[in-house]
Amino acid sequence: MLKLPPLSLYIHVPWCVKKCPYCDFNSHRVTGDIPEEAYINALLHDFQNEADRVQGRPVHSIFIGGGTPSLLSANAYQALFKGLQEQVRFSDDIEITMEANPGTYEHDRFQAYLDAGVNRLSLGVQSFQDDKLAALGRIHCADEARQAIASIKNSGFSNINIDLMHGLPEQSPEDALYDLQQAIELQPAHISWYQLTIEPNTLFYSKTPVLPPDDTLWDIQEAGQFLLASAGFEQYEISAYSQAGWRSRHNLNYWQFGDYIGIGAGAHGKLTDASTGQIFRNWKTRMPADYLAADSYISHAFEAGRRVLEIDELPIEFMMNVLRLHEGVDARLYGERTGQTLDSINPQLKIAQQKGLMEPITVENCRLQPTSTGRLFLNDLLELFA
Repeated sequence: MLKLPPLSLYIHVPWCVKKCPYCDFNSHRVTGDIPEEAYINALLHDFQNEADRVQGRPVHSIFIGGGTPSLLSANAYQALFKGLQEQVRFSDDIEITMEANPGTYEHDRFQAYLDAGVNRLSLGVQSFQDDKLAALGRIHCADEARQAIASIKNSGFSNINIDLMHGLPEQSPEDALYDLQQAIELQPAHISWYQLTIEPNTLFYSKTPVLPPDDTLWDIQEAGQFLLASAGFEQYEISAYSQAGWRSRHNLNYWQFGDYIGIGAGAHGKLTDASTGQIFRNWKTRMPADYLAADSYISHAFEAGRRVLEIDELPIEFMMNVLRLHEGVDARLYGERTGQTLDSINPQLKIAQQKGLMEPITVENCRLQPTSTGRLFLNDLLELFA
């Protein structure tokens, strides 16, 4: 039976100092002063237009992504959180994550962000080697990244994620392990370690750099996973590693097919309508100027599009999220989050189990869980549900 899942909130801040050549997110280079007050007001009106989709639930996590959210002041976030709490209840233990970049001018803001209500910081380091950072078009150096993490800790943050990339241009396994070791020594609670991919509509797509061959990528992956495990970081998702008790609750909600409202220019949402049983995805207008110009008093004025997920889409939509998790999910979650019976995908499950891509579902282990082989060949596994 379909149940309303937990509710998260994603907030998009579309501005950055410089567009990185690998980035395909909705980010726009700052060319003047950021219209901070106007954008906060637009975000609050955007959420107000989504109020009917809350359906009585508290917000249990917020993720502020970009762009570079740390370009906005702590006062802006304080006003935003105050305005949001006038419209929706925050859970008592809400996780509020903000992405930040290691620009030195941001360091004095970390304490103010904590005071405003942000309690988890995700720092986009990507590498601790200056030549690799230059190849990625980053505007910081390795020393600035270390200084930023020290400043974050001194400000009182304990829930810190470091974003790192591997498979960088001309990167060796030794280079990749050096980056990981540097991150580990800084003792964050969480490390996101993901492979550089070349996406359409990026500079790297039109001018592709020399990337490591597949054999090198495999060596990097194996050695890096071993190093992280040896340092006490548990891999619980394809690119997510955490110390015990510090998994990203917001991202777990995505991967468990939970609901999330997206506000901000280009933000995406996934929501369940309890009255109709429909599950849909929606997205907001992308360009900041258009978003700011939206008539906020018209219902869902910021929404650029909305698509209901058809019944035959639900298996792949559900599985492409939950099978990213090493432990998978309780098998009963399929019915609760999709409204469909587990029997409806029994043929696909049997094939996946016969191929050794998924663990058998038993009374003792009643889970939808990929095997180690299934994790390695996740695309092959997901094709069975498409």
